[in-house]
Amino acid sequence: MAREKQFVNALSEAVLKQRQHERKSDVRGDYYRDTTAIIHSSPFRRLKHKTQVFFSPANDHICTRMEHSLHVASVASAVCRGLNLDSELAWAIGMGHDLGHTPFGHVGETILTEMMEREGFRGFEHELNSLRVVDFLANQGRGLNLTYAVRDGIACHNGEVFEQTLIPTGQEKDLSALKSRKDAVPATWEGAVVRFCDQAAYLGRDFEDACRLSIIEKESLPELVGERLGKNNASIINTLVNDLIDTSSPERGIAFSDPIFEAVLEMKEFNYKNIYLSPLLQGYGPYFKRLFVLVVDYLKGLLKNYQLNEALYHTEKNMLASGFAHHVSEMYDPYIKHDGNIERLVYDYVAGMSDNFCLDCANEILKPERLNEEIEKSITGKWFDVKH
Repeated sequence: MAREKQFVNALSEAVLKQRQHERKSDVRGDYYRDTTAIIHSSPFRRLKHKTQVFFSPANDHICTRMEHSLHVASVASAVCRGLNLDSELAWAIGMGHDLGHTPFGHVGETILTEMMEREGFRGFEHELNSLRVVDFLANQGRGLNLTYAVRDGIACHNGEVFEQTLIPTGQEKDLSALKSRKDAVPATWEGAVVRFCDQAAYLGRDFEDACRLSIIEKESLPELVGERLGKNNASIINTLVNDLIDTSSPERGIAFSDPIFEAVLEMKEFNYKNIYLSPLLQGYGPYFKRLFVLVVDYLKGLLKNYQLNEALYHTEKNMLASGFAHHVSEMYDPYIKHDGNIERLVYDYVAGMSDNFCLDCANEILKPERLNEEIEKSITGKWFDVKH
């Protein structure tokens, strides 16, 4: 039986529950406390308006980044219950794993990577940026002070890598020294579970959303996938959860069985071909690239010309400049202390935006709300007939 399996993390409880800054424990327990810190953070709130797959959906039933995080947390918690692992640790990792995502999903991440690499930065990876959010950017530069186990699981979740089995390293690593997600393997069993459940949570849901939007037809699902995994999201998640519980063991690792993993790979290939790489989603790329370039260049110009002089930002007479002035004033010292410079400030600011806010920023640059109000009040003007 699955509950008889004894999964033991190699790292001690003291290491797993260690925080960057000492904090007295309370009735919530360490990992549940991390979950509450994440829920109440501004980066988590913004996830409700960040793309999961389909950009800024008008349909309320299409998955957002916040819903995806809830799905991952709940699925991973269920698997951990079946394996007698710490479900509260898995829940906290799942809730925080995507806090570092850009607006407009993976398309936005690709665009930001290209822009940052041209300036000599390492490519943008949302896994490591999620760690940067919880360690530094959140809470006005103070971070969320999460436990090591949750921080490790967030940094190492990498749901784009499909593997049949994974055994955690069981070794403590310097998370601040991680350079890439490619070789980042979770230190805990719970972190490994979240990595698998990230895929379990989005494969079926992305398929259902695409069907709801008439991008693909339900009948187009490959026969092998339908037979082995199921034909709707609920069935697919149920199959994957039970297979992980039945197949995983301390010796083999967190694992899918051979027939289920074959179906998972086929569904992944189907989704990439028909959803993620579809003309509809790929068509957004050039538009979002122009949008990012516009906003990044404008903010960089403000920062270069105005530095810490808030009064000068206000001369732009738009809400973006005024809001950015407040952000620069608030975060300048934390950046100097943490990074030694403010070179990433603009990119971090843009990466933290929701889809809607990024679009609003473009409007403020090109046609500020204040200007709209002034035009509406005016009885004469360049665009109107002069009244005599």
